[in-house]
Amino acid sequence: MTRFEADAAVLQDSLIAVRRELHQVVELGLDLPRTQEVLLRELAGLGLEITTGTALTSVTAVLRGVRPGPVVLLRADMDGLPVREATGLDYASTSGRMHACGHDLHMAGLLGAIRLLVARRDELPGTVIFMFQPGEEGQAGGRIMLDEGVLEVAGERPVAAYAIHVECTLERGQLVTRQGSMMASASALRMTLRGTGGHAAFPQNGIDPVPVAAQLILAVQTFAARRLPATDQAVISITRLSSDSAASNVLAAEVQLEANIRTLSKATLETVREQLPKMLTGIAEANGCTLDAEFIASYPVTYNDPAETAFVLDVLDDLVGAERVIRLEVPSMASEDFAYVLEEVPGTLVFLGAAPDVDSGPLHSERAVFDDSVLGLQASVLAELAWRRLERV
Repeated sequence: MTRFEADAAVLQDSLIAVRRELHQVVELGLDLPRTQEVLLRELAGLGLEITTGTALTSVTAVLRGVRPGPVVLLRADMDGLPVREATGLDYASTSGRMHACGHDLHMAGLLGAIRLLVARRDELPGTVIFMFQPGEEGQAGGRIMLDEGVLEVAGERPVAAYAIHVECTLERGQLVTRQGSMMASASALRMTLRGTGGHAAFPQNGIDPVPVAAQLILAVQTFAARRLPATDQAVISITRLSSDSAASNVLAAEVQLEANIRTLSKATLETVREQLPKMLTGIAEANGCTLDAEFIASYPVTYNDPAETAFVLDVLDDLVGAERVIRLEVPSMASEDFAYVLEEVPGTLVFLGAAPDVDSGPLHSERAVFDDSVLGLQASVLAELAWRRLERV
């Protein structure tokens, strides 16, 4: 039995209860007042140093052990998605918003880890920062919390940072991670292609940007296949396409396009950022159009520090057995803004299988269902990682 397993089993029912409450109190983006209220209620009376965000409704709690030692950070995200839930669960959200990415479990699991560590404060060999972060789903809340000083809140910076992300299509209780690049960066290229418009019966009298837009879309796919090495690819998808024509007999004067860009290295991202707009601008100009292209950097690559992840894998093997710990062969092309923390602090993101016994859709689906019986395991793994890392120094 691990250090926290028995205590985590005792907490299980209460963690499930708060998770299901959070599942129904789902909010979007950076402003999550009701979610913050639940977290502050759960943290009250535990003897923690608690601060809240200024530009966002984050919650940061610091637990100082009686024994001296370094600082470790544990993180959970808080926000939901604008998805209308269709799971049929008796605690389903009815607001048109949904925790379809499991952030309700992330919060509940971290609350459990806090309770486990608080109960052993007199033995804790150092300090733990608990980071509850809004705005993971595209608003870069992690970067804002860094700007507001989450890494300095304990008086010294953490030596390591860890987070667990649940996965509703992964076998319950499996733990998955890898050394190095774990998840992709996410960026966008927002474009305005301009022609002249005109009468649809006489396209020769103007410059129609629509067929030029079609060329740009095909060129994007060619770029990924021919400008980037096969060993370090990017996924580039045109996700938005519209014109300013309001009638079927009017040629568009402008076409708006947006490309979503996923890469697994900084070098590939820089290649895309520098070369793709130039290539597309050249195609536009060759067809008599102009192209305004704005590159919008978003989440960086989620990079698991190799040494920290080797330590994490050893701990996971010891806690649950090597047969339940999966070394991921290739990174995911999804993105995660825990990446901002991992750019500053060596650490690891781990996926935890939470596949239910009923049919479930994938992450971000209106049918995504998570088995919250994993919460005890989630809490105990987070607590154990923090404890053992503090003991290492």
